[in-house]
Amino acid sequence: MRPWDRPLPRWMSEMCSRRTISPIDACPQRIVQPVAARRQKALKKTAQSDTISLNFACYAQSQFLEEEQHPMGKGVTLWFTGLSGAGKSTISGIVAKKLQEIGRNVEVLDGDEVRLNLSAGLSFSKADRDTNVRRIGYVCRLLSRNGVIAISAAISPYRNTREELRANIIDFLEIFVDCPLDVCIERDVKGLYAKALKGEIPAFTGVSDPYEAPANPDLTILTNTESKDESANRVVQLLYERGYL
Repeated sequence: MRPWDRPLPRWMSEMCSRRTISPIDACPQRIVQPVAARRQKALKKTAQSDTISLNFACYAQSQFLEEEQHPMGKGVTLWFTGLSGAGKSTISGIVAKKLQEIGRNVEVLDGDEVRLNLSAGLSFSKADRDTNVRRIGYVCRLLSRNGVIAISAAISPYRNTREELRANIIDFLEIFVDCPLDVCIERDVKGLYAKALKGEIPAFTGVSDPYEAPANPDLTILTNTESKDESANRVVQLLYERGYL
């Protein structure tokens, strides 16, 4: 679905209903010009059609306002999810470096670091896992709405909680880091899977506690068949395709 075909946010719908946004063929160049090349090309194409899309006019205006407020680019939350050892931290780190090299503001919230600094004292019960994920999501929402690309690299095993985040964060991309369990076990330098399989670690995701894979992720990367750079490049390409770069 094209961005301008998606349901409009409430504030934008109200602006449209009051006719405070001009139709697309009357949009001044100060609105059209800052829009990225891909969107600008689509804008011209739409402007030549017989039917003018008010949604598109609203979309173009909103992009202009966002880019004027955040000259370094539009913020977004990249939510990496997958089993322990799947490669979330590794890939997210490479992606962050690539984005920083092109001048974007990036923050990475790694699951292990968040546990130490933001969620110390939480257990690994389902309720506490959900609390941990919601805390990360809250920080990501604050960052991304202020023009930062916020990257979360946490297992976040439960589908409903991740969908809750998607509903609450306007710009949210879910990246499923897919890797077979046996490969994750082979990679386990900390020996956590070995302890979990012996029953020494209760409620361990993928062993004694479920991991619910995304039903419809924005991107699936296969770290057992792709190189680290290939996976990272696919994430960056997704950002270009969705208009965040």
